[in-house]
Amino acid sequence: MDIKTFRELINWTRDLHAHLARCLSHCATKNEEERARALLDYLAKHESEIERIVEEFERQGDPKALETRVYDYLSHQPIKTHRTCDEHYARLDFNSICREVFDFHEQIIELYKTLVGKAEIPEAKELLESLLTMEQNESKRLARQIGRMDDI
Repeated sequence: MDIKTFRELINWTRDLHAHLARCLSHCATKNEEERARALLDYLAKHESEIERIVEEFERQGDPKALETRVYDYLSHQPIKTHRTCDEHYARLDFNSICREVFDFHEQIIELYKTLVGKAEIPEAKELLESLLTMEQNESKRLARQIGRMDDI
């Protein structure tokens, strides 16, 4: 996707979460390990919730910030994810799934941190800081929930 504005960045981020949710859900029934199936199911629901939250940012965002151009995005390393759902997660164990999903979230967090530092107008900086905080909080919530699953 050619990202030119913060609105497009938000759409792209929402689409990444939606794609991951669909892929995790698809793989949830195919994994042989019971704990991994439960994790995939939980993660799919969590990613769908993040998709919904990110969509709200676009709906409620300051129009000035949303239409601000994102000049420095292209210099950031692209986020690595499985853009096609080839049942990758169906072949992974519980810990490997956790590592991949947390890595995905960390890449988004790092992207937002980079862009916060480069934001030139206050509205864009505020929008990015809000997105960053949401991603960080959701990642922490995910870690707590998965930690509880690991205790079972």
